Amino acid sequence: MTPAAGPVVTIEDITAAAERIAGHVVRTPLVPYPEAEPGRPLWFKPESLQPSGAFKLRGAFNAILQRLDDARARGVVTHSSGNHARAVAWVARELDLRATIVIPDAAPAVKVEAVRALGAEVVIVAPQDRDSRAFELAAEHGYVMIPPYDDAAIVAGQGTAGLEIAADLPGLVAVLVPVSGGGLIGGIATAVKALSPGTRVIGVEPELAADATESFRTGQRVSWTPEQTYRTIADGLRTTSVGEIPWRQIRAYVDDVITVSEDEIRDGVRRLASGARLVAEPSGAVPFAAYLHRADELGVDGSVVAVVSGGNLAMDTLARIIDPAS
Repeated sequence: MTPAAGPVVTIEDITAAAERIAGHVVRTPLVPYPEAEPGRPLWFKPESLQPSGAFKLRGAFNAILQRLDDARARGVVTHSSGNHARAVAWVARELDLRATIVIPDAAPAVKVEAVRALGAEVVIVAPQDRDSRAFELAAEHGYVMIPPYDDAAIVAGQGTAGLEIAADLPGLVAVLVPVSGGGLIGGIATAVKALSPGTRVIGVEPELAADATESFRTGQRVSWTPEQTYRTIADGLRTTSVGEIPWRQIRAYVDDVITVSEDEIRDGVRRLASGARLVAEPSGAVPFAAYLHRADELGVDGSVVAVVSGGNLAMDTLARIIDPAS
């Protein structure tokens, strides 16, 4: 893959997105972690509190509202392992649009059923076919494509979380953000660096799906196979590569990308539930896992925000993570 050019999304795009989606999404608070280590105060940005259960609602609303006339006339389509699917289905229900969602067959049943419950048509495919099938459906039926991450409007919408973080905690030292397709970290990094240039923005992903870490280290956007990335429990972070547009934002504004193990992710889920009273899916617990277990790699002292990107998981899965013997 060729090196990225400069960033596409600006702070002005993100500010405009915030105005556009105001009233459609929750302005989530920063929640202090009472068990934070001395000298390392931690706040959570609980995007799990969005009505669709994850940050994806921000980008979905921003993208669809900008294409609303076409979306009303033609319907929308996307591909997603779950949270973007649920967000697009939520927006479609709110705005009375037809939605078709392509979901890989390895997606958690709880996420698939949530999409169906919102009235969207679900098309189940093999993981390697999710992208191509969605574009085929768009070509066949004229649907408006709402990409999960590789889209400037999506990145700008996700960046509104960064605006809120910078406004609510001036002078913070670092923001820890999970990485999948890169839309969330690309948007947050763009906003945070514009408003608080000294704040470090650090991506976190599973060791078993570390394509973004490899890309960041080599300076070239690389892809992993579905067989590799689908090994992780963090089902929302199984994307095989970051998108081209997010990669341009990452190259410009992200300070580092690190990984955590599967056991560390599970520990993050458990301790979020017990110490912060927050239910997080494994993908949403990845930044907290880095705070808990990778302090030396993070190399930061002072105020830190960990983005809890989502909380969509089955209760029996949560029970098994909290008590593996159950």
